[in-house]
Formats: sequence, structure tokens, C-alpha cells
Amino acid sequence: MKKVYLGLSIAMLAIALTACGGNQAANSTATNNSTTPAATTTTAEKHAEEGAKQETRTIKYLDKEYTVPSKVERIAITGSMESMEDALVLGVKPVGAISIGGKFPEMFAPITGEAKSTGEKIQLNLESIVSMKPEVILGSSKFPPETFEKLTKITTAFPVSHISTNWEANLLLLGELTGKQAEAQKVIDDYKKEVEAAKTQLGEGLKDKKVVAIRLRQGSINIYPEKVFFNPSLYSELGFTAPAEVKAAKAQEVVSLEKFSEMNPDYIFVQFSADENKDNPKALEDLENNPIWKSINAVKNGKVFVNVVDPLAQGGTAWSKVHFLKAAVEKLSAK
Repeated sequence: MKKVYLGLSIAMLAIALTACGGNQAANSTATNNSTTPAATTTTAEKHAEEGAKQETRTIKYLDKEYTVPSKVERIAITGSMESMEDALVLGVKPVGAISIGGKFPEMFAPITGEAKSTGEKIQLNLESIVSMKPEVILGSSKFPPETFEKLTKITTAFPVSHISTNWEANLLLLGELTGKQAEAQKVIDDYKKEVEAAKTQLGEGLKDKKVVAIRLRQGSINIYPEKVFFNPSLYSELGFTAPAEVKAAKAQEVVSLEKFSEMNPDYIFVQFSADENKDNPKALEDLENNPIWKSINAVKNGKVFVNVVDPLAQGGTAWSKVHFLKAAVEKLSAK
């Protein structure tokens, strides 16, 4: 009997242990299951955060659509001095900007305090641009296709127009990228009002006068097409007649002093930067002392105006146009 009771006790103990083990396994499974929803939630949150970071929008610029982040915070400017000037107008601080001679020009100091160089004008530095991790690149329409192909492999890149008549589209592009559309539109609207006021101030007395804007580069006189440089301000807006040589120009064009003297302008606006004449730093001085130059009407009558705006100004941007208009009207209306 004792053996029977002992056997029964052992059997009951085994059953009890089995039940306990089953309960522990069940509890363990329940515990694991209870943590699963929390882990799933964390993963979902991560995906949501990543999705928010990757949200995009479409921007239309000069009849072409581009995809950019919903909120653009890191802009690199390379090759497009036009974009540099637009950034100056809107107070946009790019992560990358154009340097000249290894440094940022003084006129861009307000926006380049924390920027890194993207290269020298159209000589871009791809390695440097990549390191900036830009969300958008503002390049130049002057870049060849192969250069733009390299930029688009980094991120969305815009071929910002160097044609002066596209200045509004350029400024509005930067405004839309940075949420400053209203500020950009106000600059445009204010400028147009100033043009009308300027035309009234100048009157009809100068309509028959020949006015030309030139840039001295590498010691040579350069003229530009009717829709480039400061020419739209002079011809389209203020109403002066473009000389035949300007109308015939297809791009920036070097003209000899002899040919320029044949144009015989009544007013000349000269842009001269030492950075663009390093091989001939006395180019302007030599020109002013040349007898052929002295024979031109504008020179004889004291109507030559040098650097009425910063010599690096592109001419066809909001910044250039606003500052040039004010200076030009002052000079042209002076007796």
C-alpha cells in the first residue's frame, strides 16, 4: 500500500510540475505578445518620421517641373551669380555659395557667413557640394549638359537662367523654395513702380541719346545682347534705343576700342572689377588715357559712369536692377 501511495504522490507531483511549466510558458507567451504591439508602434513611428522627412512637392520653373522637399533648408548655389544676388535680396543663407579668388565677395557678406565654397563661378567643386548634403542646387543655365547631369546625381538641380528678362522667374523660384513668395513679389511690384517714376523723371529729352553699358574683362571692352546684362533696364524699361551693335550681339562680345568709338555713345556705364582684370589691373586707367577713348562724345562731355553699382553685379537680377535703376536715373538726369 505504501508503494501505491508513493507512486500516486510522485504522479501527482509530476502533473503539478507540468501544469506549472505550462502556466509559465503561457505567461511567457503572453508577456511576449504584450510587447509586440509596442515594438510595432515604435517601428511605425519611425516609418512615419522617415515619411515626413521624404515628403515632396513640385515646383514649376520656366515651363519645367522639379521635385523638391516640402521644406527646403539646405540650398547650394554654384555657377549662378544670379542666384547669389537673389539670395541677397531675400536674405536667404545658402549652405554653399560661389567664391571668387578663394573668398566670398564683400557684397555677399550678409548671406555667406556660414557658407562653404561650391567653387569659383562656373568652375564648380563637386566634392565640396556633395559634402554639404544640399536638398536643392541652384546651378547656371550656362552649364553644359554633362555638368548638370553630375549635379542632378546629387539632388534636384535648377538651371537658373542668366538671361536678364527671366529675373522675375528667378526671384520667384527662390521665394517659392524658401517660403518667401510674398517678399519676392513685393520686390518685383515695387521695382515696376520705380521704373514708371523714373521714366517720368527722365522725360522725353534723352530719348534720342545713345546709351551703352559695357564691362571691362581681361582689359577688353565687352558688350551684351539686348536682353542681357543691364540692357533690359536701359532699353526695354527706360525706353532708350539699343545701338545696332547691341542688337546684333548673340552673347557677350569683345569689341575693339576702334569699333566702340564708331558707336560713339552719349552715355556710357562701365563695370570694372579688379578680380576680372588680374592680368591687366590698369586696364581702366589705360583706357581712360587712350586718345581714341577720349574722342567719344560721352567721354568728352563727362558722361562716363564707372561702377554705379558693385562691379560684380550681373545686371539682370532684382538686386542689380533695383540698384542700377536708382543710380542710372540719378546720373542721366544730372545736368
